[in-house]
Amino acid sequence: MSKNSTKNLTPIMRQYRQVKEKYPDTIMLFRVGDFYETFEEDAKITSSVLGITLTKRSNGAAAEVPLAGFPHHAIDTYLPKLVKAGYRVAVCDQLEDPKFAKGIVKRDVTEVITPGVTLNDKLLENKKNNYLGAIYVKENSAGFAFADISTGEFMTSEILLSDLKEQIENIAPAEILYPKRDKEILMKVLSRINEKPVLTKIDDWVFSFDFGYEILIKHFKTNSLKGFGIENNPLAIIAAGAILNYFLDTQKANLGHIRKISRFDHSDFIMLDPPTKRNLEITSSIAEGGREGTLLSIIDKTKTPMGGRLFKKWIARPLKNIELIQRRSEAVAELFDNKDVRTKISIELTDIGDIERLISKICTGRAVARDVVSLKVILKKIPGLRSILSLLKSTTVEKIFSSLMPLDEVVSKIEQALDEESLSPGGSGQRIRKGYSPELDELREIAGDAKNWMANRQQSERQRTGINSLKIEFNSVFGYYIEVSKSNLNKVPDDYIRKQTLVNAERYITPELKQYEEKILNAEEKIKSLEDELFSKLKLYIAEH
Repeated sequence: MSKNSTKNLTPIMRQYRQVKEKYPDTIMLFRVGDFYETFEEDAKITSSVLGITLTKRSNGAAAEVPLAGFPHHAIDTYLPKLVKAGYRVAVCDQLEDPKFAKGIVKRDVTEVITPGVTLNDKLLENKKNNYLGAIYVKENSAGFAFADISTGEFMTSEILLSDLKEQIENIAPAEILYPKRDKEILMKVLSRINEKPVLTKIDDWVFSFDFGYEILIKHFKTNSLKGFGIENNPLAIIAAGAILNYFLDTQKANLGHIRKISRFDHSDFIMLDPPTKRNLEITSSIAEGGREGTLLSIIDKTKTPMGGRLFKKWIARPLKNIELIQRRSEAVAELFDNKDVRTKISIELTDIGDIERLISKICTGRAVARDVVSLKVILKKIPGLRSILSLLKSTTVEKIFSSLMPLDEVVSKIEQALDEESLSPGGSGQRIRKGYSPELDELREIAGDAKNWMANRQQSERQRTGINSLKIEFNSVFGYYIEVSKSNLNKVPDDYIRKQTLVNAERYITPELKQYEEKILNAEEKIKSLEDELFSKLKLYIAEH
């Protein structure tokens, strides 16, 4: 857009265009007050997909622009619908409180949600991974990486181009990244796939070995990729680098929960092609493509979402390696022979939530207080699980036992910080427990006891000055003030500062009164801000563990 045409825009539309230019291939939800608004072509799409009214907005000297919006608290209802329709959505939030903004409120994109990159519970299935894939083709070979940001799983491989179709069908990513130059090759492969993922073009320079290698070692804080077994797989590194870069671009958050990358060797598994899996109804039915009536639905007795996702992988990718098969069979046999132990484990697992996705939400800063409480409930189960597992001796179970480390200090920190009763239905809603932060306690006391404070202060000032008719009052124009009748002006202390003269009285303030006024007027705002700060620090503490 030319500078002259930009000058004709309203300030908010000018700001919108500046942000939108950075995210041209997204539907931008632009926060304006209590609403998320969409403009221009985005508004037309949003109106059609969500079934909301399309209106127009004045755009300064320029023509009116299409507008469609919804209340900000309804984002969890509307955003998933846009993503499920195949659109990438950029959420542009207000970065400062409008009350304190000088000029137009600062705004920027805080998250980009796509079919393959989301932490939104309404877009994720409990017992199914949501993979983002990336493909890089060179001659007759291809680098194929896939990752689930909601669980932290991250894998990459090098395969023959002729095996790419089978690999994509087996992993079933929701979205695939590819370099612009490979579009023609990729279309030939995908044209033969029944369930096509969303395709996202990425600039060719992202798919370079140097860039991919550097971004991976920087993220994992290593000097090389030898420890991950992919050092000598350049195409796999290129594809993996593109995925990590996309995560960083879209999430604007800490990705500490992605702690490793593994080499995916399809030769370790029996790769069942889609027609075979469909005809045998292993994971999806022939009739509707759903889970009902499939082998998986009949034998899946897993108690947790993590177990469900893992079991689906086991069913869809049977092992070839005899040693791994024997280890798994040994563990199954031991559990089968120990019914009491098996029952106890099943009972313990029943109340365990999705720890993988909870950790992901906490590390990326998306978690709410109830998520952290859910994590605490899971962590408190670990000692009990370890006690039960110690009764078993198979190699696989012993490995699980040794990896289940109690985190008593994290449990203790969460219990000290969060007020679980207030988070329950009918509770006060305050997240941070009384006694955790003296500053927060003081602010809450101020906000909830202003009238008592005024009465007590008035009484103490009357005793100090000897003016029995002295009054401390508040109005929205002058704030808090001390009112003294004209007949008592000779008793006014030196620390009183004249604020206003009336016919029969003078109004004063004191430094202490002004300080309290500032506290009380901003108490609610400060309470929210301090709670947010303390909760963010708690999430950071958990993420470090």
